[in-house]
Amino acid sequence: MNILLLGSGGREHALAWKLAQSRHCAKLFASPGNPGIAECADCVSLDAANHEAVVAFCEERRIGLVVIGPEAPLVDGLADALRGQGVAVFGPSKAAAQLEGSKGFTKDLCVRAGIPTAGYVRATDEATAMAALDRFGAPVVVKADGLAAGKGVTVATTREEAEDAVRDIFGGRFGDAGAEAVIEEFLEGEEASFFALTDGSTIVPFGTAQDHKRVGEGDSGPNTGGMGAYSPAPVLTPMIEGEVIERIIAPTVREMADQGMPYSGVLYAGLMLTATGPKLIEYNCRFGDPECQVLMMRLESDLGEHLLACAENRLARGEHPRFSGDTALTVVMAAEGYPATPKKGGAISGLAGAQTDGTKVFHAGTGLDADGTLVASGGRVLNVTARGASVTQAKARAYGAVDRIGFPDGFCRRDIGWREVEREASES
Repeated sequence: MNILLLGSGGREHALAWKLAQSRHCAKLFASPGNPGIAECADCVSLDAANHEAVVAFCEERRIGLVVIGPEAPLVDGLADALRGQGVAVFGPSKAAAQLEGSKGFTKDLCVRAGIPTAGYVRATDEATAMAALDRFGAPVVVKADGLAAGKGVTVATTREEAEDAVRDIFGGRFGDAGAEAVIEEFLEGEEASFFALTDGSTIVPFGTAQDHKRVGEGDSGPNTGGMGAYSPAPVLTPMIEGEVIERIIAPTVREMADQGMPYSGVLYAGLMLTATGPKLIEYNCRFGDPECQVLMMRLESDLGEHLLACAENRLARGEHPRFSGDTALTVVMAAEGYPATPKKGGAISGLAGAQTDGTKVFHAGTGLDADGTLVASGGRVLNVTARGASVTQAKARAYGAVDRIGFPDGFCRRDIGWREVEREASES
């Protein structure tokens, strides 16, 4: 069948790379894509916000499956428009995508379903938010309620920092995403990510990962969309995974179905592993970025089959995902100035030499200039990804590849995977 993938980042390059290998894929289209995606798909220009145009393209090109990569088109209801015309879609409906589109919606769902999460207050004005800071003290977490491209969350260590974050939200820094704020209790523990596919009833685990959100080494500096990740996350032991499914994922799927908005797609749970057990930090309604890159590097079964089974409500009868026992680790090479004001246009070279057996460079924010030179076009530019028998080995291979890439205007963290590297060293 013909498949259409929507998106242009590193997540979508990883998905395109894997979808192109599927037995179900006769031809892969991507919109808008990027120079890396263009190596395995035909890139076309579609406005994802123009639902009629996307539907028309699917009819014209006989698309059998649409895979929606980023969250914004899902929250905008593109999946509904496509399903309404009989097109199979991997991704939740507009109503179900509220799990990511509104942090307050998700927190209220957690209360109704008895899902463990941090205490919180929803605030529609600055005064209410400031009063909530009195309740929680510092440290405290301040979140813009809506989609803010991964930049609407502040983990404030002081009252002053928390107040500044509240003013940013209600001062319009995040646009419509800041119409409401969620003030949350600070949770102690280690963060990890759990992924599951669901068609609204069946739940199929789809791997674990750990992301590195802070821009600086030692987890310092402002939050970003993610500076690197590795998979699997050993801290999510089989016992803890079972608890996550039983106490967090399954109640969510049941509650969404009971509310008349069954969830279909990938459910990405950001977790805090606390002394009293795993707690939900937030949900994403799409694959993580850069977590998707490490998951795809480890996936040995047919991605197209898994996504199609989900879209066709037959997960219970489909094959289960198979992952390599290896670790995959990805390092984000970002443009100078990221996440505030990334410098665009910097030339990139050496990618061919950086990609050896077990190493892959996914394009996250790249373009071609007038001369055909590969250049940076976004904040996060490349995802240098490697497999290894351990986190330590995968890290060494990934940074070896980073060092073979020419990107003078770029930078990266040099400590991705540091927690697990330390644990591996202590066990050796």
